[in-house]
Amino acid sequence: MSLKVGDIISFERTFTVSDVKIFTEISGDEGIHHRTLDEQGRLVIQGLLTATLPTKIGGDNNVLARNMNFEFLRPVFTGDTIICEVKVEKYEWQEDKNRNSIYTSFSCKNQNEIEVLKGDFSGVIL
Repeated sequence: MSLKVGDIISFERTFTVSDVKIFTEISGDEGIHHRTLDEQGRLVIQGLLTATLPTKIGGDNNVLARNMNFEFLRPVFTGDTIICEVKVEKYEWQEDKNRNSIYTSFSCKNQNEIEVLKGDFSGVIL
């Protein structure tokens, strides 16, 4: 894929109880809200599990991240479908380093179009 300034790349995922259990085991983030169902039968998703959406888009485009900034705005629950849109803000060839650099911004919204996560990441293209 050839990226350019202004491109918007989207990815959508619905989180499951299994996702939370696996991430809890891997991350060690064992907060009670990640292990105990609420009155609606849901678990709260770890913030960094939600943050895998923009990092997945970066990975799909061979971005070796250098900086990542996340602002967690609202909780995400099992059963929520999150749509992440990453916008290429800057994309340039670095002649002296013989590589492309990229700067992006992103927004993640739930199925109700409520923003739950926003931020940016930058890095180089491998």
